[in-house]
Amino acid sequence: QDDDVKNAIEDAGFDAEKNSDSKTLVGQFTIGGMTCAACVNSVEGILRNLPGVKRAVVALATSLGEVEYDPTIIDKNDIVNAIEDAGFEGALVQSSQQDKIIVGVSGVMTEMDAQLLEGILSTSRGVRQFRYNRISTELEVLFDPEVISSRSLVDGVEEGSNGQFKLHVINPYARMTSKDNEEASNMFRLFMSSLLFSIPVFFIRVICPHIPLLYSVLLWRCGPFIMDDWLKWALVSVVQFVIGKRFYVGAARALKNGSTNMDVLVALGTSASYFYSVCALLYGAATGFWSPTYFETSSMLITFVLLGKYLECLAKGKTSDAIKKLVELAPATALLVDKDKAVLSQIICLVETAQMSKAPIQKFADFVASIFVPTVVAMSLITLLGWYIGGKIGAYPEEWLPENGNFFVFSLMFSISVVVIACPCALGLATPTAVMVATGVGAKHGVLIKGGDALERAQKINYVIFDKTGTLTQGKATVTTAKVFTAMDRGEFLRWVASAEASSEHPLAKAIVEYARHFHFFDGPSPTKDGETHNKDSTISGWLLDVSDFSALPGTGVKCCIDGKRVLVGNRKLMAENGIEISAATESFVVELEDSAKTGILVAFDDKLIGVLGVADPLKREAAVVVEGLQKMGVEPVMVTGDNWRTARAVAKEVGIKDVRAEVMPAGKADVVRALQKDGSTVAMVGDGINDSPALAASDVGMAIGAGTDIAIEAADYVLMRNNLEDVITAIDLSRKTFARIRLNYMFAMVYNVVAIPIAAGVFFPYLRIELPPWAAGACMALSSVSVVCSSLFLRRYKKPRLTTLLKITVE
Repeated sequence: QDDDVKNAIEDAGFDAEKNSDSKTLVGQFTIGGMTCAACVNSVEGILRNLPGVKRAVVALATSLGEVEYDPTIIDKNDIVNAIEDAGFEGALVQSSQQDKIIVGVSGVMTEMDAQLLEGILSTSRGVRQFRYNRISTELEVLFDPEVISSRSLVDGVEEGSNGQFKLHVINPYARMTSKDNEEASNMFRLFMSSLLFSIPVFFIRVICPHIPLLYSVLLWRCGPFIMDDWLKWALVSVVQFVIGKRFYVGAARALKNGSTNMDVLVALGTSASYFYSVCALLYGAATGFWSPTYFETSSMLITFVLLGKYLECLAKGKTSDAIKKLVELAPATALLVDKDKAVLSQIICLVETAQMSKAPIQKFADFVASIFVPTVVAMSLITLLGWYIGGKIGAYPEEWLPENGNFFVFSLMFSISVVVIACPCALGLATPTAVMVATGVGAKHGVLIKGGDALERAQKINYVIFDKTGTLTQGKATVTTAKVFTAMDRGEFLRWVASAEASSEHPLAKAIVEYARHFHFFDGPSPTKDGETHNKDSTISGWLLDVSDFSALPGTGVKCCIDGKRVLVGNRKLMAENGIEISAATESFVVELEDSAKTGILVAFDDKLIGVLGVADPLKREAAVVVEGLQKMGVEPVMVTGDNWRTARAVAKEVGIKDVRAEVMPAGKADVVRALQKDGSTVAMVGDGINDSPALAASDVGMAIGAGTDIAIEAADYVLMRNNLEDVITAIDLSRKTFARIRLNYMFAMVYNVVAIPIAAGVFFPYLRIELPPWAAGACMALSSVSVVCSSLFLRRYKKPRLTTLLKITVE
């Protein structure tokens, strides 16, 4: 198609060259079958080696992978096939493709309705292709955005059906939650099945010998073996090869990819105990020398591992549910209108980043996971050889051996215990589960977090820089004073000033125009809840004067011509640059305004200073206590503003900030951030996410306050959705508590392996006769993962700090 266009242009007599620059897409894929961090490393390696793939990140906690790829070289189906060829389950969740939408359709009840929908889409201009899934009622449309917009596309479908069909935004994480719940249900069924078969085995081995009647039945010989052996062999075989099939599949998958994972350890441990027991039975039948069997070791090990996996799935399900609820912060009743779609897209984008982001501390776990399983297998072989050779050379007495056992069996049990007790899952889950739970908890409190790296930086914050306007203040400027120094009528004065400011987009300009309109009692449209009018044209027309040569001067004010005379509205710098003299009385009046935390705006007409306006922007009611709260937490607040020094100092004094940087232009705010970072301090920037975006990007932790814009989502690490400064404290406190939990998780995982592996290897057996049978080792292994997951889930009980507690305020 591109070549046809190129040829057509050349045929017309012009030169044409196809642009080879291709835009990459970012796709998110579900990856099923991962069991530990080793699987994550393996899948990431496979994806990164694919041609056309620029970047690939995989998250264990959510079973998701994010791949940035060149669609001209590789498509989503190739990526899914690569995942499946590696032995994992793969499916596309969504992509960043701008010319595609996925929506849910309601109102399609019959085959005729489906044909009507397809007919409407087929005849719509700009629709390239579409696919309607009648089971899930999801519609995927690929369209030409230069011909038709997503809004027009939706309107066309709804109008074409006379309102029968309704289209709505799809929350992609609702499907993930359903899938995680399904996986948890499946794992529960496997666990219960394994338990159902394992209980009789345990009963036969432990309980029946104490019940003479039952035991006599079990000792009844049936062919070459007694009934006891037949029953255990049959029951455990089902557990080993039917219920436990997934471990063999996972182990084969890992070995195929040249890696090792938890499935390899489970398959090795259960196979060793199972096949040894089978060999012992066959050897006994052939020679009459009956060695003890360990069938229950295999079945109990699989049962406990499945229990651990089930509890992990529950944690993942809660995580996905938290993500779904976070995304649903967008209007729940929203149709696919541009604004609501934008909000949903922004939140989804933030969630995607949170899921895929890895905290730097997790690099340690990834490294350990890459060498963990081979190291454990080597330790298991050393344990086997050490005990066996030690027995053969008489290093320990034969009395230590089990009844009818030998040195090999004795050594094998220690070796199997080492294999099954080692747990890389706990290390792999320590960080991502805590990060994802914290993401959900933050969303509950209106704090959207971009991921683990943001959390790790936020817990080390030394300075918090606040922008003044719209952050510390309410961002709703109002005129409080209007003083005229000449004989000009006040109403006429305000008409001239408002006429000059009407074309400006600055908040102070809007405040002046609104004040002047109300002063003249002109009827205009009712203000909205944001203080703006529904129709700007109707507000500024009719009573304002005609303006020419208008220009807005950033950082100083505006200038224009009215009736052929020059009008200047702005600060001292604007007046000085234009040769306007400021009298001592006027300067004194402006200083008085600034000392009371107001901004003085000077007005010159026909090269003479004729008046001053005082504009106030009230502080947010929580500003002062939040500043004090940060100081109690050991964080130093700083204020930056483009306003003059007197006004800035007055505002800073009112909220309790000592470090003030005034007369700073928007680009200069990033320089303030860098200056504070020079000594190695961690600096957070809190701003509105528009003018402050350079500083948000330059800071270690950017916090965009308010509902969040495209720039805020892009530049900030945190978005504080409620436009409340108290959420700054919540963000820092949650970060600190999350990383305290992560450190506790690593302590659980590391201490467990450091202590448990030597016990399983029999290091203390010669001295204390402490040993850990393989089935007990399996229980301990399962509990290690469970302890880490449960530790992370405790973060769900997080309560945001109360300012009264933080400041030690007693309310009587």
